[in-house]
Amino acid sequence: MRPQLALVTATRPLTAAPAGLPPTGRCFRGPIRSAPARRDQKAFTLIELLLVLVILGILAAIVVPKFAGRTEQARQTAATSQIATFGTALDAFEVDNGYYPKGKNGLLDLVQQPRDAQNWKGPYMKGDIPNDPWGHPYLYECPGKHNPSSYDLMSSGPDGRVGGDDDVANWQQNKR
Repeated sequence: MRPQLALVTATRPLTAAPAGLPPTGRCFRGPIRSAPARRDQKAFTLIELLLVLVILGILAAIVVPKFAGRTEQARQTAATSQIATFGTALDAFEVDNGYYPKGKNGLLDLVQQPRDAQNWKGPYMKGDIPNDPWGHPYLYECPGKHNPSSYDLMSSGPDGRVGGDDDVANWQQNKR
């Protein structure tokens, strides 16, 4: 007969845990190991992410130009509105003084009293004379070439040059 081997497990005696920790059956705990990565976890693949980016790029290519054209249209409208505001101020100046401001710098007469204006009741505009929506100064001329009995007032548009299709003025222009 063979002697039977007994499986003997050794246990460590229960030791006191450090202050503030619950007592454990072991003195030493080994390093905490994270669970092994599981293959059945759900995640996006690189191909799926690239496909989403391509779809977003296509949508942006379709949508962005539509809004970009609206910006230019809004600037054209702002310039037209500002010219109308100048027109109101210039008309008030003319009612008070009997004439429109003369010369190319006549818009300054709306905020600063000219020497020859005896009945000036301005300023006719709040603040300084603004530039057009593209950052260029408005062009004022009195007497005007297009409006000989009053004044010409225009914005040279986004290109900053007089005479293009993009000019905004207080007279009817022949658009090509």
